Amino acid sequence: MQAQMEIRIRPATREDCAALAMLADQLGYESSAEQIARRLEGLLRSDENQVFLAEASDENAAGWIGVFVHRSLSSDPRAEISSLIVDEKQRSRGIGAALVKRAEEWAIEKGCRIMGVHTNVTRERAHAFYERNGYTMAKTQKCFRKELRVRAATGDGACTASGM
Repeated sequence: MQAQMEIRIRPATREDCAALAMLADQLGYESSAEQIARRLEGLLRSDENQVFLAEASDENAAGWIGVFVHRSLSSDPRAEISSLIVDEKQRSRGIGAALVKRAEEWAIEKGCRIMGVHTNVTRERAHAFYERNGYTMAKTQKCFRKELRVRAATGDGACTASGM
């Protein structure tokens, strides 16, 4: 295990989009800086979404975490981690745990009493990480998706679908 390093965690900004995109690519979520910028702008229009960036002591982006408030009629609000990425050269140094801790603090600030996260069944290292950080498996499920025919995308990332 590598030694922990000094890191600074702060909200991500538009100026961070190239670094956010580079880190996303490492986990197979290829995105351009422009795509990340568009998504980030859409997320940050709501105070129920946040992205935190971890900077190493050399001020390079070491990782990021996305978190949001999930609301539904069937349960009280909870926070969800939408993504957590730590630079492959910086892993096992406490960066992921620090990002999760900051996201949990944000969730508490938003009034959430539960934090959730979904991980792919193939990401066994991620499963062990979350268990080490106090998370327990709540359930297993299948994920279904359907591609929608989009008529027009608005500038804020919202879409209008045509009749099917």
